[in-house]
This record gives sequence, C-alpha cells and structure tokens, in this order.
Amino acid sequence: MNDMTTIDRTQRPYSAAAQAALARKPALFINNEWVASSHGALIEVEDPSSGKIVSHVVDASDRDVDRAVAAARAAFDDGRWSGLPPMVRERTMHRLADLLEAHADEFAELEAIDNGKPKGMAGAVDVPGAMAHIRFMAGWASKINGEVIQPYSIPDGAFFGYTRKEPVGVCAQIVPWNFPLLMACLKIAPALAAGCTIVLKPAEQTSLTALRLADLIAEAGFPAGVVNVITGNGHTAGDRMVKHPDVDKIAFTGSTEIGKLINRNATASLKRVTLELGGKSPVVVMPDVDVAQAAPGAAGAIWFNSGQVCVAGSRLYAHRSIFDQVIEGVAEQAPFWAPRASLDPEGHAGPLISKEQFDRVMGYIEAGKRDGASVAIGGDAPAVDGGYYVNPTVLVDVNPQMSVVREEIFGPVVVAQRFDDIDEVAKAANDTCYGLGAGIWTKDVATMHKLASKIKAGTVWGNCHAVIDTALPFGGYKESGLGREQGRQGIEAYLETKTVILQL
Repeated sequence: MNDMTTIDRTQRPYSAAAQAALARKPALFINNEWVASSHGALIEVEDPSSGKIVSHVVDASDRDVDRAVAAARAAFDDGRWSGLPPMVRERTMHRLADLLEAHADEFAELEAIDNGKPKGMAGAVDVPGAMAHIRFMAGWASKINGEVIQPYSIPDGAFFGYTRKEPVGVCAQIVPWNFPLLMACLKIAPALAAGCTIVLKPAEQTSLTALRLADLIAEAGFPAGVVNVITGNGHTAGDRMVKHPDVDKIAFTGSTEIGKLINRNATASLKRVTLELGGKSPVVVMPDVDVAQAAPGAAGAIWFNSGQVCVAGSRLYAHRSIFDQVIEGVAEQAPFWAPRASLDPEGHAGPLISKEQFDRVMGYIEAGKRDGASVAIGGDAPAVDGGYYVNPTVLVDVNPQMSVVREEIFGPVVVAQRFDDIDEVAKAANDTCYGLGAGIWTKDVATMHKLASKIKAGTVWGNCHAVIDTALPFGGYKESGLGREQGRQGIEAYLETKTVILQL
C-alpha cells in the first residue's frame, strides 16, 4: 500500500471523446432535439480532481422547464409511448442499454471527470449498474397486469370487477451528484417501462453523463418528448418542475432537507412522490467475527465513493472486546482508500464533489474535535494545488449528542463507538432520524436475524455493505424517504390502479 503523503494528485489528460463532450455547445434536450435556452445563463462544470472549470451547461429558465414539461405532456397524452405494444417499449429500452454498453468507457470517464470518482470505479459500478436498471425494468414493460376480483357483497355473476394498471403520467425526476448516471437510469427505467414520459434534471454539479445519455435516447428510437433532459439549478429549474401543474409525479434523490421541501410543494396538487433521502447508517460488528474480514468491510462501507453515499456506514459500533482490533484493522485500509485524481488508474477513491462539500466535511471534523472526539486516523486534507481531497478519517471518543454522530456528513468520516450487548446496540443504531441502511457483521445466523428485525432501516446487510441490486427494493424508513425504488415496488411507483366494475 502506498504512503498517502506521496501520491501525485495531478489530473491525467482527457480522451478525445471526453474532450468532445466537454466542448459541446450548452443546450437542452427537448422533444428529441437539442435546443437553446430562452436565456443565456450557464452553470460552470468543474473537475473536482483539479478544481478547474472544464465546460458549461445551461441553467434552465422557467420557460425552458415549461417547454420540456409541455413536450412530455403532449407525448403522454397522445399515447405515442404508452400506446405502443409492450414488446416495442421493451426492445427500445434494451437498445438504449446496448448503446450505453457500447459507450461504457466514455461514460465512465465523463463520470470521473464530472464527479471526481475514479474512472475504474465508475466503470465497475456506475455504468454496469445503469445498464442493469434499464434491462431489468425493460422486462417489466410486458408484465404489468391488473387482476379479476370477485366482489364480496354482490351475488356471483351479477357484476364483473377487475383492475387495470396505468402509467401515472408526466414524471419530474431530479437526481443527485454522487452517482449521476446510475441514478438517472434508476429513475427513467421504471417510468419508461410503465409507459410514463419524463423530464429529467441531473444535479447542477454533474450534468455531463445525463446529456450524453440523451444522445443515446434519440439514437435508440424513443419517440420525441418521451424523455427530456434539462440542466439547471435545483432552487430554480428543480423548483419549477416540482410545482408545475402538468407534472403528475416527482421522483427525487438527495438530501432530506430538500426532500421535505419538495414533499411540501407537491402537496398543493397531491402529486405522487417518491423520495430517497439521507442516511446515517450503522455498521454493527459482533465479537465473533473474523476481524481480518470485518474491518476491511467496515472501511469500504464508509470510504467507498469518498463517503459520498446515502447508505455510507458512517456510524461504526464494534463490540467492546474487539473494538481496538477493529479500529486498527479499519485504519490499515486507509492507504487503499486514499483519494487520488479521478483518472489515476491506481485510484479507489477520489476527491469530494466541490469546495462547498470539502468545507462542510472539514467543518464537521473540526466540530467533532471541539466536542471532544479523538482522531484515530486522518482528520486532515492532503496538501494539493487544486482539487477537494479529504483523507479517510476515523473519529473515536464520541457520544450520541455530537453533530458528527447525529448528522449526515457525506464524506469519508466514520464515528466509532463501543457496545456490550444486542439490545444496547440496536437502541443506539435506531437513535437517529434516518433509516436508510444498516450493516451487521457476525458469524451467528440467529444474531443476524435478531438484529435485522430490530434495526429500523430500509435495507439491512449481513457481512457486506451497500450491495444494491435492481431486483431488490430500495428506500428508507423515517426521514430517509418515501416509497421504494427498484424491484417490483419500483415500477409500481409509476402506476395508478384503476378499478372497473361492470353490471352484467
């Protein structure tokens, strides 16, 4: 393992394909066409590995949003997508996944440049995951069925009752900056399979892969207006989308604070809402584990993607008898997760997304120190000329009242605490407003099941962390969100149920 202090964090040169994407004239994708904004406002595209501005995208105006929603509304109302045979919708979605696979290397590089994550990680996780979401949901297009139901209080044969599953309509989808392409495809795939039309807004910090995806959407043969991609700030373009009278459903992944605001705004017209929000996920390490396996698992749970993961294992609970061994084992993993420039082929983690996020994370570390926490490892930032790097950090001597324990940091910072028994650790794990994920490390099956039932979280992992599969539903308890994505529940979120009763 390399010494974290001697890493060259100079960003590598971009490929010709990436340079071409960066050189594109800022535009919006509406009705299968690239169109200019109604005004000249732009957003800078920054490479967080260097801190340099590398491109610009449109900062959409209200008129731009209205135009995109109108395109989606017209495409939904005339049935040009929902009225197609399910086989055709399925095949069109598969074509999109195949095109994404053909351009996988380019997408991995664009994601690395835009987000800061290592290109190798984007190529191994983000791009294949995006393809998997499209392919899995494509199969559901032909399997959306209602059912015939025998009425309860009516004589047999007098009435015929059945249900239909119908697409909810125009969907405003707002995705975060930590997994831009993966989240975009996770959102559009079930909506497309259900027969909905879409206005997609990537995060203002990371719009490159969504714009490139729009090229492939046109090439795959989706009818005009079915998928529209607009770039812009959340407080302007995103807000306009959420409040738009012609939007039927909102799907948002991001912070709990913004999710609550969106939910309030959607209430005025009772739009359908799916929210996947923040987390402060516990990782519980029982005394029977093999520390040589559990410690690297706990390290990866927090330091993957530089901790910028909604299910990051940011609260580590290790049994008192092995606490010191676990902390030592986690610390030994720090060089592996040392942040590097995103195009460094040896990188496993990159910089944080922005100066704003860098300041936020360092501010939490300083607050933790002021509150009495001790730094077991890290707690600092490498000296660099540009880029937003924070070293993998473990804080010990913490208590549940500290902000570093209670609040989502969204960086490579884990707070470690001791426990003595199952009931104690379950109570501690649940002492949070969040409930997105949790990890349990133990060799004992009974302990695993007992803790899994006690911990209030949408997903509980056993002897692993952040294993997310498109066939398995994903979402949160408490303030970690509303509804579920992925799996059958994911497509149900884009369907309305209509009951039909006929007198015979």
